Parts: sequence; C-alpha cells; structure tokens
Amino acid sequence: MYIPPLSNIIRAVPRAVGADYIPLENTSFILNSTGVAGLFGGEEAVASIALVHVFEGRRWFGWYNSPGSYIMGMRFNRLARSAVPSLSQNKRERVQTDLASLFDYDGRKGPKFRAVHSGTTFQETGHLAALFMKECMESHAIPIEGRETQPVSVTIANLEYVPRHEEFPTLHRRRARFFAGVPILVSVGTCVVCGLFHEWYTFSVILFGMIVSGISCLVIGSGTFRFTHPEPAPGSPPGDGILGCEEGVVLLKGQEGAVNAVTRGRFSLLFECKDAWRSVRYIRACSIILVIQAIAQLILVPQSSAFGQLMFVVSVAVSWVYNLWLWSIDKEKVQRDLLMKVLRKPRLTRFILGTRTSMVIFVLLALDMDDPQNVINFLLPPNTKAWQIWKAAVIKRLQNHEKLKFDVSDWDDSSLLEGERHMLETLFKDAQHAYEGFELYREQILPSTKM
Repeated sequence: MYIPPLSNIIRAVPRAVGADYIPLENTSFILNSTGVAGLFGGEEAVASIALVHVFEGRRWFGWYNSPGSYIMGMRFNRLARSAVPSLSQNKRERVQTDLASLFDYDGRKGPKFRAVHSGTTFQETGHLAALFMKECMESHAIPIEGRETQPVSVTIANLEYVPRHEEFPTLHRRRARFFAGVPILVSVGTCVVCGLFHEWYTFSVILFGMIVSGISCLVIGSGTFRFTHPEPAPGSPPGDGILGCEEGVVLLKGQEGAVNAVTRGRFSLLFECKDAWRSVRYIRACSIILVIQAIAQLILVPQSSAFGQLMFVVSVAVSWVYNLWLWSIDKEKVQRDLLMKVLRKPRLTRFILGTRTSMVIFVLLALDMDDPQNVINFLLPPNTKAWQIWKAAVIKRLQNHEKLKFDVSDWDDSSLLEGERHMLETLFKDAQHAYEGFELYREQILPSTKM
C-alpha cells in the first residue's frame, strides 16, 4: 500500500480546509484580560489568610470575593505538606503545621546565647529570640557617660513570668473585623446586581469566590496559634543568660522556664479534633478549590458583558484594597506583640555605653555574680598581658564586692611598654565610667545590693 510522504500531507491540509479557515472562528467563546484580574494580589491575599488565627474572630469574616486564589492555593498546599503529628498531654491526637508555610519570614536565626550559671552556650537561637532581640533594640535607651568608640547597648530584661508549656495567644483588633464588612458587602452587592441583570457567568464566579474564601478562612481558623517551649528539669538553676549580637546584648534574668521561652520557644499552628488528619485533608481540599476558582475566573468572566466584567473587577478591587491593608500590617511586629503577651510584657531597661569594655563591666555588675571570671572571658576573649592585668583587677574587686575605683597603681606596671600602659589606663577608666553609670541606676536594675 502506498503511503504519501508527510511533507505532501502537510502541504495538502491548507488546500483541503480552505485558505481563509481559522480554528474556532465562529465560536462565541471569548478570552480577554479581565479574568486575569483575579490572579493578581496573591501576596496580599495570603496576608489576610495568615492573620485569621491571630486576630480574634477574624475567621468568620472571610466571605468576600478575594483575588490571588492561585497563590493562596499553592500556600495551602505547602501548609498541608508541613503537617506532623503531635500528641497532647492527655494523649489526644493532634496535627502541628509549620507557620513558615504562611509567614515567609518565619524561621529567622537568633543571636548567640550563654547561660551564666550553667555555662551552656547556644551558637544560635531561634526565631523568637531574634524577635525578642529586635523588641529590645527598639526600646527606649538611657545613655551612660564615658569614652565612645562604637556604642553598644545593654538591655536588662526581667522575665518574672514563666509561661506554661503551651500558650495560645491572640490579639484583639476590632478594626480588622469592622473593615472586613466592606469587601463582604461589596461582594454580596455585585453578586446580587449581576443576578438581577442576568449576568450569570459573573454571578457564579463572584458567588463561588465568596464561598471559597469563606471556607478557606474557616478551615485555617479552625487551627490554633500555639506557643510552646521545653519545660526545664526540676531543680534547675536560674536561667540568667546573655543574648548577644554586634549591636548589643540582652541580659535575660529569670527562671530557667522563662528564659527558655525566649531562647527555645516557637510558634506553630495546631489542629486538634477527633480525627486530626481530617483538618489536613480539608486544607488540601481548599488548595484545590482555590486553584479551580482561579481557572474559573480566567475562563468564565470574559463570557460576560462589559457590565458583568465591571462588577467582577469592582468586587475584586475592593477585596484587594482590604487585603492590602492587612498586608501592610507589620507581621514581625504582630509576632513580637504575641511574644510579649506570652511573656506578660517583661520590664525592659536599655542602656547605651560607648565601648565594648564598658558594656562588659555593666553586664557583670547587673549579673551581680560571685565568680564572674567565665563570663568576662566569654565576653572579652583577648588575653594579652595588659588584658590579663585588667581582668584580674576587675574580677578581684567584683568578687570582694568592692567599688570599681582605679588609680595609677593599677596600670603603672614596669613590665608593660608605654603604649600598653596607656591602653591599660584607658581600659580602667572605661570600667570606672561604667561602674559610675551603673550606680546611678543600681536600684532600678538590682532588687538588692551587696556593695
């Protein structure tokens, strides 16, 4: 049997169908850019969903035609994949999800931490320690007089409250619920108007968007925003420690459990029910219908008239403005507020010192330790002859609870070169200035004094 070459068949096709033939030429199906409008605004929509479990009552106010459903669907899928089993103290099955799936900036590394009593050192801490450090750095600072090279801050954080192993903090923002009524009313109004004028494509798309957004809020809102931290062993020493970075240090003072809440605590999203994994299946289902919503908008909206497309754009635009307002809320500040609520707003007292040497002396005085040698070596590693003389003089006075007053006999050492003696004199004066500044605020920093 003869089979003609493929090239001959291809050349023959245009002649067979006609030179002016165009596929789907006579169809009434239309695609234009209007349906794409619902695909934008994904990050703003994610912000609105991510705050559902933070602002009290927000889960009930998601019934509006929100844009960005495709991006939201992808985030929901990531959230479902991050789920891991977690058993409560009563052995009830629960599912814990990673909050980083909704908050992209979650998972920051915190600064180095050193426990002054046990000597335990963490080269890096967690996200909450970074948040706490930022909170301290933004608190009001009191300058301490003295020589200035590179200013360093010292924040005294008195952690008087020990959080429970699990805490479930929320924030009260009445405006969030009030403003949510605007996109809901606009979405309902445009949907009703489309029904009255028989714009059924737009009517169905807006109605479906409202239902999908509302269900998504309810599903995510069924989870609980949870704070957890490890419980210390019975009889643990005080958890006092130093949380430090280049810009300054934070002196954490309190019980081991209170300090653990900062250095080892974390936020997560917890789903708890008779069948905990059912919540994960619901999240996956939401991710699917969110993507379906995006496809439906892309295909169905262009089939409407200009009036129907206008109604769709109005509903999406108002919802986007509301999402944009939620997106503009500082998410880091929200988490910091939640952390401070868990810690019962500890008293933070921040000081600015001119040199790192003055900072070390200020920290040692605030710790009020009987043996500060390990801490001073941790904060100031240099161990030259001049530094050894300086450290020995400072440690001796601190151990004997003497005033940090120095004179020429302390730095006039014949074994040192002239430049080393001058440097040693400068270091002793830095220590004395830090001591004098500390004395002005001693009662504010220490409940009782030994000197």
